Amino acid sequence: MLKITANELFDYFQEHKICESLTRAEVEVFTNYLQEKSYKAHEVISGLGDIGDSMYFIYSGKVAFTSFDGQDEADIGKQETGSLVGEMSFFDGVPRQLKMSAGRKPAMLIEITRAMYDRLKVEQPFIAVNLLENAVVSLDRLVRSVSQELSHIEHYMKGFGRH
Repeated sequence: MLKITANELFDYFQEHKICESLTRAEVEVFTNYLQEKSYKAHEVISGLGDIGDSMYFIYSGKVAFTSFDGQDEADIGKQETGSLVGEMSFFDGVPRQLKMSAGRKPAMLIEITRAMYDRLKVEQPFIAVNLLENAVVSLDRLVRSVSQELSHIEHYMKGFGRH
Protein backbone atom coordinates (compact mmCIF):
# COMPACT_ATOMS: atom_id res chain seq x y z
CA MET A 1 0.00 0.00 0.00
CA LEU A 2 1.24 3.46 -0.84
CA LYS A 3 1.31 6.23 1.73
CA ILE A 4 2.08 8.81 -0.94
CA THR A 5 -0.87 10.09 -2.90
CA ALA A 6 -1.50 9.57 -6.59
CA ASN A 7 -0.92 13.31 -7.08
CA GLU A 8 2.47 13.10 -5.34
CA LEU A 9 3.41 10.12 -7.51
CA PHE A 10 2.25 11.95 -10.64
CA ASP A 11 4.40 14.95 -9.69
CA TYR A 12 7.36 12.62 -9.01
CA PHE A 13 6.94 11.01 -12.46
CA GLN A 14 6.75 14.41 -14.16
CA GLU A 15 9.75 15.81 -12.29
CA HIS A 16 11.97 12.82 -13.06
CA LYS A 17 10.71 12.13 -16.60
CA ILE A 18 9.42 8.67 -15.64
CA CYS A 19 6.13 7.37 -17.03
CA GLU A 20 5.49 11.03 -17.87
CA SER A 21 2.87 10.26 -20.52
CA LEU A 22 0.55 8.80 -17.88
CA THR A 23 -2.34 11.02 -16.87
CA ARG A 24 -3.21 11.71 -13.23
CA ALA A 25 -6.09 9.24 -13.53
CA GLU A 26 -3.77 6.55 -14.93
CA VAL A 27 -1.24 7.16 -12.15
CA GLU A 28 -4.08 6.77 -9.65
CA VAL A 29 -4.88 3.37 -11.19
CA PHE A 30 -1.16 2.49 -11.22
CA THR A 31 -0.90 3.12 -7.46
CA ASN A 32 -3.08 0.04 -6.88
CA TYR A 33 -0.24 -2.12 -8.24
CA LEU A 34 2.56 -0.53 -6.22
CA GLN A 35 3.79 -0.61 -2.67
CA GLU A 36 6.09 1.55 -0.62
CA LYS A 37 9.28 0.10 0.84
CA SER A 38 11.44 1.97 3.34
CA TYR A 39 15.04 0.99 4.04
CA LYS A 40 17.41 2.16 6.75
CA ALA A 41 20.88 3.40 5.81
CA HIS A 42 22.93 0.53 4.31
CA GLU A 43 20.02 -1.94 4.63
CA VAL A 44 20.06 -4.63 1.93
CA ILE A 45 17.28 -4.33 -0.64
CA SER A 46 18.30 -7.31 -2.74
CA GLY A 47 21.23 -9.65 -2.28
CA LEU A 48 23.84 -10.91 -4.69
CA GLY A 49 22.41 -13.96 -6.47
CA ASP A 50 18.76 -13.14 -5.77
CA ILE A 51 16.32 -13.53 -8.64
CA GLY A 52 14.60 -10.23 -9.30
CA ASP A 53 10.94 -10.57 -8.35
CA SER A 54 10.57 -6.79 -7.96
CA MET A 55 11.74 -3.58 -9.55
CA TYR A 56 11.76 -0.21 -7.88
CA PHE A 57 11.46 3.51 -8.41
CA ILE A 58 13.78 5.38 -6.06
CA TYR A 59 11.37 7.89 -4.50
CA SER A 60 13.87 9.32 -2.02
CA GLY A 61 17.46 8.58 -1.07
CA LYS A 62 20.01 6.57 -3.01
CA VAL A 63 20.60 2.91 -3.83
CA ALA A 64 24.15 1.59 -3.72
CA PHE A 65 25.42 -1.37 -5.75
CA THR A 66 28.15 -3.63 -4.37
CA SER A 67 30.07 -6.52 -5.92
CA PHE A 68 31.52 -9.41 -3.92
CA ASP A 69 34.22 -11.76 -5.24
CA GLY A 70 34.12 -14.21 -2.34
CA GLN A 71 36.59 -12.25 -0.24
CA ASP A 72 36.12 -8.53 -0.73
CA GLU A 73 33.23 -6.18 -1.39
CA ALA A 74 33.65 -3.37 -3.88
CA ASP A 75 31.34 -0.39 -4.35
CA ILE A 76 30.28 -0.36 -7.99
CA GLY A 77 28.01 2.65 -8.14
CA LYS A 78 24.77 4.21 -7.04
CA GLN A 79 21.49 5.46 -8.38
CA GLU A 80 19.63 8.46 -7.03
CA THR A 81 16.07 9.63 -6.56
CA GLY A 82 14.17 9.39 -9.83
CA SER A 83 15.83 6.21 -11.07
CA LEU A 84 14.37 2.80 -11.81
CA VAL A 85 16.43 -0.08 -10.34
CA GLY A 86 16.23 -3.86 -10.32
CA GLU A 87 14.80 -4.09 -13.81
CA MET A 88 17.51 -6.30 -15.33
CA SER A 89 16.93 -9.40 -13.21
CA PHE A 90 13.22 -8.61 -13.06
CA PHE A 91 12.89 -9.03 -16.81
CA ASP A 92 15.56 -11.63 -17.65
CA GLY A 93 15.25 -13.83 -14.54
CA VAL A 94 19.04 -14.09 -14.20
CA PRO A 95 20.32 -13.90 -10.60
CA ARG A 96 21.48 -10.46 -9.55
CA GLN A 97 25.21 -9.88 -9.98
CA LEU A 98 25.27 -7.01 -7.50
CA LYS A 99 23.91 -6.40 -4.02
CA MET A 100 21.49 -3.47 -3.82
CA SER A 101 21.25 -1.57 -0.56
CA ALA A 102 20.15 1.81 0.71
CA GLY A 103 22.89 4.43 0.62
CA ARG A 104 24.31 6.30 3.59
CA LYS A 105 20.86 7.66 4.42
CA PRO A 106 17.47 5.96 4.48
CA ALA A 107 15.79 5.31 1.14
CA MET A 108 12.16 5.02 0.16
CA LEU A 109 11.39 2.93 -2.89
CA ILE A 110 8.20 2.28 -4.79
CA GLU A 111 8.03 -1.40 -5.65
CA ILE A 112 6.19 -3.34 -8.28
CA THR A 113 6.35 -7.09 -7.78
CA ARG A 114 6.31 -9.69 -10.54
CA ALA A 115 2.76 -10.74 -9.59
CA MET A 116 1.48 -7.16 -9.75
CA TYR A 117 3.29 -6.47 -13.03
CA ASP A 118 1.72 -9.61 -14.52
CA ARG A 119 -1.72 -8.35 -13.43
CA LEU A 120 -0.92 -4.86 -14.76
CA LYS A 121 -0.09 -6.30 -18.23
CA VAL A 122 -3.54 -7.87 -18.45
CA GLU A 123 -5.65 -5.27 -16.66
CA GLN A 124 -3.89 -2.04 -17.72
CA PRO A 125 -1.75 -2.76 -20.80
CA PHE A 126 -1.09 0.94 -21.60
CA ILE A 127 0.41 1.49 -18.14
CA ALA A 128 2.41 -1.74 -18.39
CA VAL A 129 3.85 -0.74 -21.78
CA ASN A 130 4.71 2.69 -20.40
CA LEU A 131 6.56 1.07 -17.48
CA LEU A 132 8.35 -1.30 -19.87
CA GLU A 133 9.47 1.61 -22.06
CA ASN A 134 10.89 3.31 -18.97
CA ALA A 135 12.78 0.13 -18.07
CA VAL A 136 14.29 0.08 -21.58
CA VAL A 137 15.34 3.74 -21.24
CA SER A 138 16.83 2.98 -17.82
CA LEU A 139 18.86 0.08 -19.23
CA ASP A 140 19.93 2.22 -22.18
CA ARG A 141 21.28 4.87 -19.79
CA LEU A 142 23.16 2.18 -17.88
CA VAL A 143 24.76 0.75 -21.03
CA ARG A 144 25.73 4.22 -22.25
CA SER A 145 27.23 5.11 -18.88
CA VAL A 146 29.25 1.88 -18.70
CA SER A 147 30.40 2.34 -22.30
CA GLN A 148 31.54 5.88 -21.57
CA GLU A 149 33.39 4.78 -18.43
CA LEU A 150 35.13 1.96 -20.34
CA SER A 151 36.12 4.41 -23.04
CA HIS A 152 37.67 6.73 -20.45
CA ILE A 153 39.54 3.82 -18.87
CA GLU A 154 40.84 2.67 -22.26
CA HIS A 155 41.88 6.23 -23.09
CA TYR A 156 43.70 6.48 -19.75
CA MET A 157 45.43 3.11 -20.17
CA LYS A 158 46.51 3.60 -23.78
CA GLY A 159 47.01 7.34 -23.77
CA PHE A 160 45.56 9.84 -26.18
CA GLY A 161 46.42 9.20 -29.81
CA ARG A 162 48.27 5.90 -29.25
CA HIS A 163 47.02 2.58 -30.59
